[in-house]
Amino acid sequence: MTAHAVRISPPFEVSGSRGPWHGVCESVRLTGNATVLTTWEEWLDAVLAGGGLREMLGRDWQRYRRIPDPAVRHRFAASRLAVKYTAAAALGTAEPVELDLAYAPGGRPYVRGFGQLDVSLTHSEDLIVVGVSLIGRIGVDAESAHARPPAEAFLGHTCTAAERTELGSLSEAEQHRALVRLWTLKEAYSKALGQGLPLGFTEFGFTACEECRNSADSARCALLCAPDGTPVENDTWAFATHRVLGGRYLVSVACQDTGVGTVPGPTVTASLDETVLCTVADRLSRQYALADPLETHVLSSVHLGVGDRGSPRQDR
Repeated sequence: MTAHAVRISPPFEVSGSRGPWHGVCESVRLTGNATVLTTWEEWLDAVLAGGGLREMLGRDWQRYRRIPDPAVRHRFAASRLAVKYTAAAALGTAEPVELDLAYAPGGRPYVRGFGQLDVSLTHSEDLIVVGVSLIGRIGVDAESAHARPPAEAFLGHTCTAAERTELGSLSEAEQHRALVRLWTLKEAYSKALGQGLPLGFTEFGFTACEECRNSADSARCALLCAPDGTPVENDTWAFATHRVLGGRYLVSVACQDTGVGTVPGPTVTASLDETVLCTVADRLSRQYALADPLETHVLSSVHLGVGDRGSPRQDR
């Protein structure tokens, strides 16, 4: 574990509502954040039990009922149950059924009445990942480690010039792994910033910290960089990527530490490093006035295709 990673708790697995959930409490106690891994199949019993599902889903019940495909419907319910159980464990003061999920523009979930808890949700194939934090913003993103190789043009839409240079020194297999890692890191950071901020993926970058660069460990920390590859001065954000579930998936986490025990409610925007902020301010002056705050158009996470970069996807 490096000095960078120690601020992000390593993700751990739970088996549906049975947990174990004490890991969330312990992670939050030690670092202020927790990341939970589960699969939708592990929640099937709870979803199909009938009885209390309507009460548990709350406002999401009608949305659940409108989903025509049974598999999609079950996965939707499983992800909401996972969020509620994780949030309840992090708060330590509420039962999952008592929590009321709501969604900010763009789809980012939050728990009504508990503005001190930041929540991020993502899924890839069978995997569901929930991140929670009591010390600042958090974003999580997951991708299959065996996702199909990206199109050649993908680099120009996603990577900075410095990242492309670094990728060019790698073998084909190493390059693909590095691309998936970069993609999930950028998605996680964009989700953590939230609020539909139109920050292009070529306007900030990541590089492995020196301690992790040649490590065989399943966890790897990353440093936030300016477009020219220069690491930015940053003492509030930590970034890490983990290989999970036997190496089948990569999960990246971006976590902010505000230095206080609570954060404002769900409408707050997180602070950016000054170097990145200058780029954002210029982009906002040119584009944000025209942006649709509800827009969620992004590149395909599953196929790593190419398209115009819009607001960060908040998995719903």
